[in-house]
Amino acid sequence: MSDPTDLPKPATRPVLLLLLAVAVVASAGLIGNLATIPNIPVWYAGLNKPGFTPPNWVFGPVWSLLYAMMVLAFWRILLRRARWTAPGWRVVGVFLVQMALNAFWSVAFFGMHNPLLGLVVVIALELMIVATMITFRPIDRISAWLLAPYALWVGYATALNAAIVGLN
Repeated sequence: MSDPTDLPKPATRPVLLLLLAVAVVASAGLIGNLATIPNIPVWYAGLNKPGFTPPNWVFGPVWSLLYAMMVLAFWRILLRRARWTAPGWRVVGVFLVQMALNAFWSVAFFGMHNPLLGLVVVIALELMIVATMITFRPIDRISAWLLAPYALWVGYATALNAAIVGLN
């Protein structure tokens, strides 16, 4: 009988870690989509929006690319955390918190029809993305930089969210 603390065989470990990264990021995306998509045609369409609001079709491709980059960044971090010490768990925890905020923003803004709460959440999300990048950097600079477009997009989303609060 094998020891339950043994790690998976080296060849299977990267695949399992990739599946974990995909599951975490896809879960946030799925929650966001479930809260967002039903509310676009009526509620969101009825809001006053600033002139710098992109067309609705832009959001799907942008978020798909950003989620793919998040998966890659998280997977690279998971591969480099050979030992699950307290610092290793802290890095994972920071990423998971920002992913939870990512999902909750859609629930707050679209699902709850609450742009003000969405603004509070998106500001916290932006701060956590920066914290994630800072936490990732010593482990893997590429992973940190993979999150830079995400941070920029969420910064843009924060400005858009703030403008919607001001206009409605």
